[in-house]
Amino acid sequence: MTPERFRRLTEAYGAMPEHWPLAERAEAKALLAQHDPAVLAALAEARSLDLVLSRHDVAAPESDLIRRILASAPSASLRQAPSWKRPNWWISGAGLVGVGVAGIAAGVLAISLTAPFSGSGATPPSLFDQTGESTVFSNASDWSDQ
Repeated sequence: MTPERFRRLTEAYGAMPEHWPLAERAEAKALLAQHDPAVLAALAEARSLDLVLSRHDVAAPESDLIRRILASAPSASLRQAPSWKRPNWWISGAGLVGVGVAGIAAGVLAISLTAPFSGSGATPPSLFDQTGESTVFSNASDWSDQ
């Protein structure tokens, strides 16, 4: 262990060896036993900081502060309200449904405008024709030979 590592150790954990990481205690104590001035100075600084921190007390909050904090907190009824009771919960779902319907409508319109019906009779074949004899694509050109 180096004196620089010892200084970092005391800055992070303080001057008490009980607070240091167990894996580094033995090396730190051995370095301390060599009475290196840099190591002793780092330990003295850590002890003075520990002393200052141990004297610091946090005052208890005043009852007026507690009362103001509790008054500003949201009420329990708002925190526990189910999502369907909150306003505007349906907007995101309605938007998704609207986009889906618009996509279907655009697809149907594109197919109906670009694919002509080709039938041998005077009436165009039905979209619901299940015989398989006439479809929207029955007279499509074969592009494989070109």
